[in-house]
Amino acid sequence: MNYFKKILRFAKPYKIYAFLNIVANIFYALFATLAMVSLFPMLAVLFNQTERVETAPTFNGIGGAKDYVSEYLNFFVTQKAGENEGEALVFMVILVITMFFLKNLFGYLAMYFITFLRNGVLKDLRNELYDKTIDLPISYYSEKRKGDTIARITSDVLEIQHSFLSILELIVREPLTLLFTILAMLSISSKLTIFVFIFLPVSGYLISLIGKSLKRKSDKVQKEQGYFLSILEETLGGLRVIKAFNAESKFSRTFRKSTSRFYKFSNSLLNRQNLASPTSEFFGIAAIGVILWYGGKMVLIDKTLQPELFITYMGLAYQILTPAKAISKASYGVKKGNAAAERVIEILETENPISEIDNAVDKLSFDNGIVLENISFKYEDDYVLKEFNLEVNKGKTIALVGQSGSGKSTVANLVTRFYDVNKGEILIDGTNIKEITKKSLRGLMGLVTQDSILFNDSVKNNIALGKENASMDEIIEASKVANAHDFIMELPHGYDTNIGDSGNKLSGGQKQRLSIARAVLKNPPIMILDEATSALDTESERLVQDALEKMMQNRTSIVIAHRLSTIQNADTIVVMSKGKIVEEGTHEQLMKSAKSYKKLVEMQSFTS
Repeated sequence: MNYFKKILRFAKPYKIYAFLNIVANIFYALFATLAMVSLFPMLAVLFNQTERVETAPTFNGIGGAKDYVSEYLNFFVTQKAGENEGEALVFMVILVITMFFLKNLFGYLAMYFITFLRNGVLKDLRNELYDKTIDLPISYYSEKRKGDTIARITSDVLEIQHSFLSILELIVREPLTLLFTILAMLSISSKLTIFVFIFLPVSGYLISLIGKSLKRKSDKVQKEQGYFLSILEETLGGLRVIKAFNAESKFSRTFRKSTSRFYKFSNSLLNRQNLASPTSEFFGIAAIGVILWYGGKMVLIDKTLQPELFITYMGLAYQILTPAKAISKASYGVKKGNAAAERVIEILETENPISEIDNAVDKLSFDNGIVLENISFKYEDDYVLKEFNLEVNKGKTIALVGQSGSGKSTVANLVTRFYDVNKGEILIDGTNIKEITKKSLRGLMGLVTQDSILFNDSVKNNIALGKENASMDEIIEASKVANAHDFIMELPHGYDTNIGDSGNKLSGGQKQRLSIARAVLKNPPIMILDEATSALDTESERLVQDALEKMMQNRTSIVIAHRLSTIQNADTIVVMSKGKIVEEGTHEQLMKSAKSYKKLVEMQSFTS
């Protein structure tokens, strides 16, 4: 229940529906009991067993309420029966039908109100989970499976939603139904009712034994579901590679093993859960059997109980089974939902290591430059950058080159604050980026990566991602700067063409030019290009490089380059190796020095 207490805060905006549900459940429980009790006067008319009462009884306070109700019913029924037995019977039938109608009406209203609460909690919980998902740092997802996160937002939240209904039934509807029913049974025969209480604790104990392992089994099911969703997500993302390497059977075997485990865990969980209802019903029927034996003895032998009262009592006793079964099923639902709530709360309570200080400033302009001062950084155990220093003045283009693993892309990740430095500090205009709000920091920057990350949407919406309410003229102008306008106009619907999942309907060069157009439209003062041309053919590279050069005009740029031919015009070229700067200068200066940079240029010239 600990996790559900944390989930309950999502129900606060919908407390009016919870209140209305409780009110409707109170009336449901009341009329469910009165519906059975109303059978008594009708049976009395049928059996003609009611002792005739000539005068109406008087009410003598709460203590005599039971006798008053019994005597008044007798008076009312005998008066009606005395006038016309047929009319009395019709009246009693209408009374019974009315009671059952009101019971079902309030039952429906209770479910009607709870629907708004459950779906509201579902909506808000998913929204907060999604917000948390995009707020958590990139490092979080390098350790987690995407499918597991998807499973938590989908199936785990649904499990919590269903469990909320169970909790409200546990708290209000079924206990009240039990209470009113037992009070009615006690008013008919306290001696007979004792037999019911003998069997309830026994059945409750045995049912609790069945449910002890439910949370553990449910957790296994949900984790396995997250695992096979991850396999599915990876399969869809890497379908070309899977087909190219004939690896379909390998992935199929992995998926089948996961679904087999899911099958086994689900069977175990559901069979244990399904045992709740028949177990509670069996013990309920056993109690009914004892009541039949003992009550029959009171009617037939001892003559201490009227037959019509005994039949009404039996109806009430059987009515106890429904809420008792519902409570046992609801308790199972709570145990199962608790495992789902634990997994959801784990995400919601995950601390974001890249946090903002309380008085973080909104930086809206870039005036002087960026300084990386004596920074060291590691992803896991080994440092990728060690006591690294770099200064990027406003309006200058700095190119970072070096072999793979030298730490080039790490610099871009740290400047954009996708990760935080372990030592040292990064300053923009003299202000540590940890003292700047993440939103305003990234608002100063445009990013073009090696992998063109596009979305399953129109060309127009992909370009306008970084600038809300951008006009069509602005989008077209940005596309022209990125050398993208001509090919966009050749698409079936121009700027309204859907480019497919990850932009798969476009070529690599086209996707990259859309990424550049997106960065141009944002119009940031600082541009970060992370190997933006490394995956392109020569013709596409020429178009993209031309677009990049137009985009970098009058901007401060950090260019991470794989193809050295693309950065020869940079103001400063920084050569990196194993997280340190080994050489820096202009292209001409570095070629004259004939050290690391010249070797890299010659290697590329030779291989190309």
